[in-house]
Amino acid sequence: MGFPAHSVTASERAALLAAEHGGAAFLAYRDGLGDLRLVPIESLTRLTIGRTIDNDVVLDSDPQVSRAHAVIERIGGGWAVHDDGMSCNGSFVNGERVLRHRRLEDDDMLRIGTTSILFRCPTPPVAGTTIAASSASAARLTQAERRVLVALCRPLLRPGMGATPASNREIADELVLSLSGVKTHIRSLFAKLGVDDLPQNRKRAQLARRALETGFVTTRDLDP
Repeated sequence: MGFPAHSVTASERAALLAAEHGGAAFLAYRDGLGDLRLVPIESLTRLTIGRTIDNDVVLDSDPQVSRAHAVIERIGGGWAVHDDGMSCNGSFVNGERVLRHRRLEDDDMLRIGTTSILFRCPTPPVAGTTIAASSASAARLTQAERRVLVALCRPLLRPGMGATPASNREIADELVLSLSGVKTHIRSLFAKLGVDDLPQNRKRAQLARRALETGFVTTRDLDP
């Protein structure tokens, strides 16, 4: 997709090609004066987009952009955009409205208000990871399953905590569920996110990793 060729000057095209050849993820958009802006994001884990100056990407000339409009966040080996009611006018990827969150792919075009933002991630993820993430992304979770999945992943992104998913007992205590109920949800999640065929001692860690990679669980979900 990207920007139409006729809308890019020779110097802008050179800047875009240089950024692409670097292989690192970046955003490209036009500011209120029509100048092309390139925003490297490879070293970041999270950036905000909005109209006010406290955002990482400030779109202060676009009246359709909310004060805090959307968040782009690193998820596993990729990126996702989040707009779960943050904005008044919604966020869109390739013309489709973002419902809560959506994983981003190289060359996706975001629309924030009336501003188009190109997402580039020239270096593709490992093929096996991409296939697994695509399969998991097609899964449909119940609200109860999603709550269990968030509780499972919570210890992984807490500062100072070890990289071990929550146990069934810890999940049951947090959500005030029976242990057998948690086990039922976990078994269903194993199947839906495609880890059912793994050895038993690897399933929980892989389930948590896949939940983070596909955007089913984000750091926003893990906030108390």
